[in-house]
Amino acid sequence: MQEIILNAAFRDSKDNVDALRADGLVPAVVYGKKQEAKSIVINAKDLTKALHQAGESSVVTLKTPSGDINTLIHAYDLDPVKNVLTHADFLAIDMNKEVEVALVIEFTGEAPAEKQGLGVLTKALHEIEIKALPKDLPHNIEVDISSLTELGSQIHAKDLKMPKGVTMLTDADEVVAVISSIKEEVEETAPIDLSTIEISEERGKKAEEGEEESK
Repeated sequence: MQEIILNAAFRDSKDNVDALRADGLVPAVVYGKKQEAKSIVINAKDLTKALHQAGESSVVTLKTPSGDINTLIHAYDLDPVKNVLTHADFLAIDMNKEVEVALVIEFTGEAPAEKQGLGVLTKALHEIEIKALPKDLPHNIEVDISSLTELGSQIHAKDLKMPKGVTMLTDADEVVAVISSIKEEVEETAPIDLSTIEISEERGKKAEEGEEESK
C-alpha cells in the first residue's frame, strides 16, 4: 500500500474560508465513528497531489498537531469556474476494520470485435463497490477487454479478479463491458479524469466502516 501523507493544521470554524483559499489553503473537515469532527486546513497543492494518488479508495494519513489520523477522502468540492478544490471531507478509519469504497475500473487492452468492426464497445460500468481492510485497498481495478472477440461478448462483475483480501460487493451479474451492434449502443458517461484535476463537477463518494451494517 502506497503511503500518502498530508500535513493538516486545525482551524477555527469561524475563520474566513475565502481568505484561507487565497493563501493557498483548502478548508476541510475530518470526522469518523470514533473521531470527533475537527475543522482543518491543508495546502491546496499537496491535497491536489494526494487526490491524484489516492482517489477515494486509498488511505491518506493526516499529520495533525494532536497526532496522526488515518483517513479516506470522503468527498471534495470544486469551484465551478476555476476548477480548483475548495473543500474536502476526510473520513477517519480504523486500520483494523474493513471499509466499503467505490473502486475505479481501468480498462486495458483492445477489443478484437470492435477492431474488426463487428460491433461497438460499451463500457457499462466505471466503478465497483468493494470491501477490504484499509491496508488491502487497491487504487483501482484493471479490466482487460481483449476477451471481447464477437458481437454480444460481455464481461461481468463476476469475471473480475479481486486482489487478495478484497471482497466485491457489486452484483456479480452486473455487466461491465459489452460488444453491441451500433444501433444498440448506449451512450456512456465518461468517468472523471483525476489526472488533470480539472474536474468539472462536485464529486463525493460514500465510504463507511463495514461493521456498521451489523450494528
